Amino acid sequence: MSFFQQGRKLIIALSLVFMLVATTACGSKTIAKPTATSPIAIERTSYSQLARGNSATGQEFGNWVVEASKGLVKDAYVRDRDKLGVIISSQVKPNEVKDLAKSLTQGFRKNFPDRDLKVLMYAPDKKLILTAVYDTQSKQIEYQQPA
Repeated sequence: MSFFQQGRKLIIALSLVFMLVATTACGSKTIAKPTATSPIAIERTSYSQLARGNSATGQEFGNWVVEASKGLVKDAYVRDRDKLGVIISSQVKPNEVKDLAKSLTQGFRKNFPDRDLKVLMYAPDKKLILTAVYDTQSKQIEYQQPA
């Protein structure tokens, strides 16, 4: 390869880098204006808030579950004010999962009364291991293991 070909490739590479830097630095930031059909407050909500609950009460309860569990629960989320998903830590022994699900269901019922509730228990690898279903009419918890 001749000196001129190497020089030409170097100039092209440098000009591409300059164009990339100039266009990203000088480019205008386009922000879509909220419309009536856009989701409410998605722009102002961080990922952790979306992950823990899709309502303010659900968000608070999900945060409380993780904080109060003292390391037994790695993550929790509340959806539609009737579903609580919990990812347990490896500290929870298999024979303790049902008791933990029962306690969580009772706490969930106090925060979201007069609703049929589901507590979904997930292993640390995020596989569903147990579902606790609370029926408001019978006031009983039924446990279901995935098939």
